[in-house]
Amino acid sequence: MNQHSETQRPVKCSGCGIKLQTEDRELPGFIPESAFNREPVICQRCFRIKNYNEASSVSVDQDEFLHLLSGVGEKNALVIHIVDLFDFEGSLISGLQRFVGNNPVILAVNKSDLLPKVTNWNKVRNWVQQRCKEHGLRTAEIVLCSAKRNQGFDRLLESVSELRGQRDVYVVGATNVGKSTLINRLISDYSDLDQELTTSRYPGTTLDTVKIPLDDGHYIIDTPGIVYPWRYSELVHRRDLDAVMPVNPLKPAVYQLNAGQSLFFGGLGRFDFVQGERQSFTCFISGTLNIHRTKLERADELYANHRGVMLSPPAADIMDELPQWQRHEFRIGRNSLSDLYISGLGWIKINGTEGAVVAVHVPRGVKVLTRPSLI
Repeated sequence: MNQHSETQRPVKCSGCGIKLQTEDRELPGFIPESAFNREPVICQRCFRIKNYNEASSVSVDQDEFLHLLSGVGEKNALVIHIVDLFDFEGSLISGLQRFVGNNPVILAVNKSDLLPKVTNWNKVRNWVQQRCKEHGLRTAEIVLCSAKRNQGFDRLLESVSELRGQRDVYVVGATNVGKSTLINRLISDYSDLDQELTTSRYPGTTLDTVKIPLDDGHYIIDTPGIVYPWRYSELVHRRDLDAVMPVNPLKPAVYQLNAGQSLFFGGLGRFDFVQGERQSFTCFISGTLNIHRTKLERADELYANHRGVMLSPPAADIMDELPQWQRHEFRIGRNSLSDLYISGLGWIKINGTEGAVVAVHVPRGVKVLTRPSLI
């Protein structure tokens, strides 16, 4: 926006108080040139909330986000932290407890519809509780839900009603975890937004929080989604997102492997069974991603010759945009009931009880770890 036009136009959104800009629609405060003639002048995000009841996600990196959260501990607030069950460790905000103080946290575990229907949900809830404990996060309530199928949201809203009292509600989460859907539900259940947004102005206290007024004078505070660079969803090209992020329930794929065999997940990663007795491994990854089995001794050559074609996504033209692959080796103990988890790509359940040495090759920076089995 040039200097001349700034003097004649409103500089801030009359909905959320954010500074308006016309350059980048992905960033906060975006407004198309043509929209300056509208009354009131509001950013695209507020326009969508007002007209379509649709909160769009704005994102920041972790440092910006934690700076933005730093005052929450002093306020009387209820925090809803939404995480992705498919990418649990990759979407959990570690260090959240430091910032929320004694305020209650509801953990909304989204995408529970991806797990098989026969799943023991109490075990899953206990598993989540255990993971939170390990990360030092205290939760007042854990709700398993599915934004896509609108499951569990009534329970979530009940929890909000039980715990909210006279508090503002902060909604926090990484990108692509379903935060917008949750915000939209909160808006429709708790807020007479249409009239409020056009008549009142509530400055965003910090750069990109959006304050949505509730009927009782309190607010839902929608914080930007955090970009975690270790997740596949942040690494891959937009056109490959659908292949990586599953939308339908996972169909576990079981492979009986001998030591010295490898599995490729498209051209995005590779799993090696390096050493151990013949045993089975169950892959929980998106059904749209082809799994290709080969001998470990041939794996490097296969990748060099077929990356981007047989081993895709990603397609050959964007292969070189991804970081170089890095090898991670793990020694799995006897009777350990472990998953080998790859952030945003899924996990491999190690079914054998004899122990094994395994390795994973993924683009440098992707988070890989072992954990107690989810299922």
